[in-house]
Amino acid sequence: MEDFSLLLLGETGTGKSLVAKAIGCSGYIPFDSASRRFVESFTTSFKAINLSQFSPGVLESELFGHKKGAFTGATNHHPGLFAKCSRYGSVFIDEIGDIHIPIQVKLLNVLQDRCFSPVGSLEQHRFEGRVISATSRPLEQLIETGQFRTDFYYRLCSDVITMPSLRQRIHENHAELRELIARLLQRVIKSPDENLIDRIDARIKEVVPNDYHWPGNVRELEQCIRRICLTGTYQGQSFTAVKPINAVPFQMDANDNHPSAQQLLQTYCRYLYDQHQSFETVARIVNLDRRTVKKYITQGKA
Repeated sequence: MEDFSLLLLGETGTGKSLVAKAIGCSGYIPFDSASRRFVESFTTSFKAINLSQFSPGVLESELFGHKKGAFTGATNHHPGLFAKCSRYGSVFIDEIGDIHIPIQVKLLNVLQDRCFSPVGSLEQHRFEGRVISATSRPLEQLIETGQFRTDFYYRLCSDVITMPSLRQRIHENHAELRELIARLLQRVIKSPDENLIDRIDARIKEVVPNDYHWPGNVRELEQCIRRICLTGTYQGQSFTAVKPINAVPFQMDANDNHPSAQQLLQTYCRYLYDQHQSFETVARIVNLDRRTVKKYITQGKA
């Protein structure tokens, strides 16, 4: 699977890191019949890094490693993320949309040629694992403004998974809120009973407006549950709520003419773009090519 990279898109708090770990730990690991065991443990086959927590200078060393004496303070050899990953493993690069262009170029070379060199060394190392990356930022906009390389993007997106927001999940299935409460409550109380789950579910529906947009998504819901357990109430952030899907306008024009199918599709594409901020995501949802979607969205906006 080394040539099949995976890109996870979605708002903060939607569970991208959990999905990445689930996929990374479920990769194929051969069984050695001679020793009667797998060649490595799935618990060590997944390596993760959050790019936003490192400065550009340190980040290069964390990704590719460095040689002793490569820079001031480099007192020992340091294996980077790619060196630590086995041929059957996966590396998870979180917040891929936050990295600068020079690091993007070096990562692009790893994805293209499967080779990298530690800082301060000319020695080439081969990387045979799989790359899983994630971001909450709108890559489409970053590409258009020159902050994210197009060739790098197309090396990351062999497969793309867009994580739904909590408000979308609740809108599509109201029962999912209770299911999430039951699952998240287990992190607070080991074995919560059905009565407690029902009480917290009812209390959330009492104190949280139906059109609340849950900006922190599932992570915010977890803290909401904790707050209700402690204080009995919760007050979310007072941002303007996102319009629900059924608020897409289908009104007739001034001459009482019904909108055409093309006008409806154009309106729907604009609505989806407001939610996802990505032409490619909208194109996948409506099953159209990206150029058509972009035309629908940009027409008449100037």
